[in-house]
Amino acid sequence: MTVLDRRPGLRVGLLLTPPMLWLGVAYLGALAALLIASLWTQNDFTGHIERSWTLENFKTLFTVDVYRTITLRTIGIAALVTVVDALLAFPIALYMAKVASPRMQRILVISVLTPLWASYLVKAYAWRGMLSADGPIAWIAAPFGLHTPGYGLPGVIITLAYLWLPYMILPVYAGLERLPDSLFEASADLGAGAWTTLRRVVVPMAFPAIVAGSIFTFSLSMGDYIAVKIVGGTSQLLGNVVYDNQGAANNLPFAAAVATVPIVVMLAYLAAVRRTGALENL
Repeated sequence: MTVLDRRPGLRVGLLLTPPMLWLGVAYLGALAALLIASLWTQNDFTGHIERSWTLENFKTLFTVDVYRTITLRTIGIAALVTVVDALLAFPIALYMAKVASPRMQRILVISVLTPLWASYLVKAYAWRGMLSADGPIAWIAAPFGLHTPGYGLPGVIITLAYLWLPYMILPVYAGLERLPDSLFEASADLGAGAWTTLRRVVVPMAFPAIVAGSIFTFSLSMGDYIAVKIVGGTSQLLGNVVYDNQGAANNLPFAAAVATVPIVVMLAYLAAVRRTGALENL
């Protein structure tokens, strides 16, 4: 019998050491480096990074109107994308979990997952073509006297809602699938109609799963910048500010300070939804 066989605690420790090192060094270490860099500054004349502690980046972030506007705009768009995805995902997930046959359930699950197998860039550029002035949306809307939303914030919302929709459908589907059918029968026995059952039984029971899905859609929308670059026109969100300052402006400290905003917002969001049981549905 080897030492590892005699000491199961040591065996478990050796198994967990590599992933814990990865989590601690690569993931949390990078996050710590980001927070530290946000407290540095950039020399206005040389452009070099000065490793002296200052809150000047955060002062600029919260006192300059344009950055406040971009922050509020980013939070608002992330919230709107989440609401759109929840409204689209709920009936799809309800049909998948409680109406469709087992064979159809498998087909629908694969259909929901299929867009995730395609490249993010391909999907974003596909929506750029869809939203163009001579694209399919403009062609369909023309007989009704309507126009394509074009490139801008509506295009960003549509594209992000499409990109993150599977991340909302799957948690809601999992939550609804765990819902006992006996609840529907009990509600019907008590005289409740379909709408009353949906409003007073299904939605409250599925709410933690919806909130779980919103964690994905909200956080992914907060940090996205590629779709905004492709279909956003001249619109700016926090991700673009980070990209521009890290790239063209080479102002890494200010980019790091901007990048902390989505982190703080998500921590506040997670704290707010913790009591709903959403984290247990992830």
